[in-house]
Amino acid sequence: MQRQQFSSNTLRLKLPGVPILGENYIYLYCLWVLGDYKGKGYAKSLLEYCMADAKAKGKSGICMLGSTKQKAWLSDQSFAKRFGFEVVDTTDNGYELLALSFDGTTPQFAQNVKTQEINSEELIIYYSMQCPFVYQTIEVLRQYCDTHDIPASLIQVDTLQKAKELPCVFNNWAVFYKGQFETVNLLSIENLKRIIKK
Repeated sequence: MQRQQFSSNTLRLKLPGVPILGENYIYLYCLWVLGDYKGKGYAKSLLEYCMADAKAKGKSGICMLGSTKQKAWLSDQSFAKRFGFEVVDTTDNGYELLALSFDGTTPQFAQNVKTQEINSEELIIYYSMQCPFVYQTIEVLRQYCDTHDIPASLIQVDTLQKAKELPCVFNNWAVFYKGQFETVNLLSIENLKRIIKK
């Protein structure tokens, strides 16, 4: 049996674990198609379904995280822009909030996202369980940090309050080291080693 190679995850902004303000928006966590499934219209179908569902439920629109330069583990914003998504907010380090508004309103990043700095020198990873790859990744990193005596705090974002107070952009993963925001990308051990060497 072949594993599913595409997915779409959405949540209402009233509930999801992201530091974005937009009371009546749907937040698109993930729109991902892999391997042989690419180029067959699955992403288009998933996005069109999401748009129709949001409209049917009377939502103000749909938003998603993007960046000025395409980053791994983020949906392809050029694809979303072909469907009318526009950049409605930005951070100083190149992250963008894309939105497709149905009623003229726009969501925005929470103010605490703008600085993307924290007061800690250790490795800090914020994570939520929205992505099926997070659990395995967090366990591998936990073991590596324990084995190599790397001071680390792995903080699960499991409440709306924690999500809205995050000090950075966030899909389901965010990494800080020496007080500086590093990435929203899930880390391999090699990625972690590069960050720690800085």
